[in-house]
Amino acid sequence: MDFYRAQDSARRMTSRLVVLFGAAVLTLVLLTNLLVGTALVLLQEPNSVGVANLETRLLSIPPLTWLWVTLGVVGTVGLACLFKFAQLSGGGRAVAEALGGHLVAPDTTDRQQRRLLNVVEEMALASGVPVPPVYLIPEPGINAFAAGFSTGDAVIGINQGSLDALNRDELQGVMAHEFSHLLNGDTRINLRLIALLYGILFLGLLGRLLLRGSHRGSSGRRGSSNGAPVALFGVGLMAIGFGGTFFGNLIKSAVSRQREYLADAAAVQFTRNPPGLANALKKIGGSTAGSRMLSPNAAEASHMYFAEGVGHWLGGLMATHPPLPDRIRAIEPGWDGQFLEGNAGLAASGPSDPRLSGLHAGTEALALDVVESRVADSPQLVGNPSEVSRRTAEAVLDSTEHKLRDAAHSPFDARALIYALLIATDPLLRQRQLAQVAERDDARLPGAVEGLLPLLETTDDLHRLTLAQAAMPALKASSRDQAQRLLRTIAELIKADRQIALFEWVLHRILVQELRPHFEKPSPPRWRYGTLSQVSDACAELLSALATRGNPQARSQREAFAAGAEALGLALAFDSRPDPNLERLSGAMGRLRRLTPLAKPRVLKAAAATVLADELVTVDEGALLQGVAATLDCPLPPAIYNELTTA
Repeated sequence: MDFYRAQDSARRMTSRLVVLFGAAVLTLVLLTNLLVGTALVLLQEPNSVGVANLETRLLSIPPLTWLWVTLGVVGTVGLACLFKFAQLSGGGRAVAEALGGHLVAPDTTDRQQRRLLNVVEEMALASGVPVPPVYLIPEPGINAFAAGFSTGDAVIGINQGSLDALNRDELQGVMAHEFSHLLNGDTRINLRLIALLYGILFLGLLGRLLLRGSHRGSSGRRGSSNGAPVALFGVGLMAIGFGGTFFGNLIKSAVSRQREYLADAAAVQFTRNPPGLANALKKIGGSTAGSRMLSPNAAEASHMYFAEGVGHWLGGLMATHPPLPDRIRAIEPGWDGQFLEGNAGLAASGPSDPRLSGLHAGTEALALDVVESRVADSPQLVGNPSEVSRRTAEAVLDSTEHKLRDAAHSPFDARALIYALLIATDPLLRQRQLAQVAERDDARLPGAVEGLLPLLETTDDLHRLTLAQAAMPALKASSRDQAQRLLRTIAELIKADRQIALFEWVLHRILVQELRPHFEKPSPPRWRYGTLSQVSDACAELLSALATRGNPQARSQREAFAAGAEALGLALAFDSRPDPNLERLSGAMGRLRRLTPLAKPRVLKAAAATVLADELVTVDEGALLQGVAATLDCPLPPAIYNELTTA
């Protein structure tokens, strides 16, 4: 699957949805004007329901009345949409909590939950994105979803029924499906659909309130003749509102069904295990609970689930997902039509299965020999994880010190781990930095930091970035105040030696990019630049930074820069001026993030060409390339580490 085209398709789909929404609002305006006009005529002459000159009476209504009705409809729909957008401003977390989910503790000891978190961690790192928090929905149906405006505020939600019924391979297939939605921009579209459709539905809800009010008023004032027109007006609003929702749901269902097939195909490519995903679907068909979602808010998020979560009286016409048999046969053409009964998910793995810990057994340090992709091909790897990516992620995790991985899963120790990644080796500077941690954050943290430092002495940048990504759920489980203190303190630690290493810059960018959307209002970048010529100066700054940081000699720096500029296809000027605080690079990356999706592959390819110019790529340089890709919102799987030569 082409990540960039999928992102661009999502962007175009959002534009089309806005146009369709505008058409729906225009229809609502016309129908509501007609309804209000009819109601006014009936209120003026309540006993003339069958009046023949209704058209004449409607035309006699002053134009200002029509204008106020139009403004009222547009304002009501707009305010309803804004209200729903405000409710969803928390991103994926808001959706999960609205469905009754609770956060799974990153350091949980529950075996089912631990297995789930390990699978999610494995899938995220193989995709090149920080690990998202996981929410558990206490419902028996087999279902799951991914939600969020971006990876920074994304969450994974899953029903308890999925943990009870699915084994590890099946759970992995479901998670791969959800990560496909996240990588390809589907989750952003889904959240916007919820808000837009709520605005249309609100007129129907308003009509229901009017209808109830008219019944109460008529029962309290017997003989009143005003109740019938008000009731008729309420019924009319309900018909208009729910009619608009009907057509909105048709659009939502058509879009969702097609993207479900694409997500299934991507999940199979990711895991190389078609039976895992297919059997998960078969167990839904064989389960008495099916994939039903019971939450009162389940309907508005119906298009986000792994499988059909809400029934519709029109059946397949309004279904948000393809029929189960069609999805299964797309994966297994020779399927015999028999569904499976759910079984205890852990039984298939057993306590002695090494995959219960989230890692396949393996003794190779990085197992890089299994990776088939080169750094030069990194644009094709972005957002397109494969089974090779997953195996590489498993190998990286397996070669990471267990105490460091355990620290990444604890909210307190995760903060200590992030600080430890930034502590200097110089004894005097180290003591000053530890004092800053105690003063700015928590007096208990320096002791925890010092306990981790010996384990990090031989840890390269690849594993350091992996640990930072794995720590995201634990960091997001902290309080907002703790997260703000963390970001302020790491900025001070980075500046303590008055020079900023590129790894420090990358780590800071990733932390800010992931934590701020979670604790504040998510604000995905607005795509502004469609061509590279519009940001040629920013491209030159990026390539200059990569060339100067990766090569000690001036000649090799210029050669590396020239290789990157050639891959980019632009005439650029090399900038050798010092940028000690990387302020110029930060400004450049801020502009490059606002490139449209189809313009980003060449930037990433040029960055890779700059790093590869001397034909010597260290693991640390590869990790920095992965960090640059992350700041461009281009998740790069760890499969880039093929044939790397460590310095």
